[in-house]
Amino acid sequence: MTNADNKRVLVAMSGGVDSSATAGLLLRQGYRVSGLFMQLGQNRSSGSDQDVAEADARDVADKLGIELIVVDYRSEIEKIVDYFVAEYQAGRTPNPCVMCNRRLKFGKIADYALDQGFDYVATGHYARVEDGPNGKRLRRGADMGKDQSYSLFGMGLERLQRVILPTGGYHKNEIRQIAKDMDLPVHAKSDSMEICFVPNDDYIALLAERAPELDRPGKVIDSTGKVLGEHNGIHRVTIGQRKGLGIPLGDPAYVIKLDAETNTVVLGNKEQAHSPELSAGDMVWLMPEPPREPFDSLVQIRYNNRPGKPGRIIPIWDGDNYTGRMKVEFEEPILAVTPGQAAVVYDGEYVLGGGWIE
Repeated sequence: MTNADNKRVLVAMSGGVDSSATAGLLLRQGYRVSGLFMQLGQNRSSGSDQDVAEADARDVADKLGIELIVVDYRSEIEKIVDYFVAEYQAGRTPNPCVMCNRRLKFGKIADYALDQGFDYVATGHYARVEDGPNGKRLRRGADMGKDQSYSLFGMGLERLQRVILPTGGYHKNEIRQIAKDMDLPVHAKSDSMEICFVPNDDYIALLAERAPELDRPGKVIDSTGKVLGEHNGIHRVTIGQRKGLGIPLGDPAYVIKLDAETNTVVLGNKEQAHSPELSAGDMVWLMPEPPREPFDSLVQIRYNNRPGKPGRIIPIWDGDNYTGRMKVEFEEPILAVTPGQAAVVYDGEYVLGGGWIE
């Protein structure tokens, strides 16, 4: 007998190679596997994309001999779209993949799996779940170039105990070979780099449809308030951006602030684009209790900011009540701390928790 014997796993299957290989690997390990395909409606780059993805997922399920459950999550993805638009309206830069993992894949799908009697939920994310002193813990994927642990902190410790991430121990080329060896029809399918609800990866067009008031000109100023030029929408730029500003200043200039209230973009020099600290809220800690005392750790502030930057983590408590916030004081100022992105705390390769940069 193994831990896998008679255990039921629901695999979120997108029709891609990673989730398909996940289902195959779990079958090899002795789990009883079912797949779940999320119907997301016609928000993708075209209606046919969704149809092709579902057909691919069905072909893989048939090849593996497992059932494929199709669930309509259109209303849930609309909530993610609403969040995406609202963040731009507030002058922040959203991270919809982190939010989708929290609310949908390890939220609604995890709840569905437990309600239907499954023991675990699995995805094709490149991260690892390992045993630790306080139960399961989340670790970076073996393939650091594909590591997705940054986007998974929001599931929380309780749900982490019921998550399996089989692809996390492999490199991408190994997963493709595994899928090919299993004769899965999607083994050579290209990776999707787009946000699933943004047609043709054109978020500007989506915002023009959902929030047309964003598409209006405003002032570009320096840190002293001097007017340097005009922009055509603060949603078109992001913190730390240096190129494509269309304002010849002679010296390199960076976006250091977006003010949604005044519809203003503020530029500064490289030093001003660096921050010695950040504040984050809506924290989720992958430990039994939030930490009480300050400690030194690594903090990753965007997806490609691996392995993070060293800093002092200061959990913010109000007496005996945790506020859900933290402050980070970096050893050295860090470039482009961006409100709306996630700040994720690591102990080496292990995720301790994360929250949203304020």
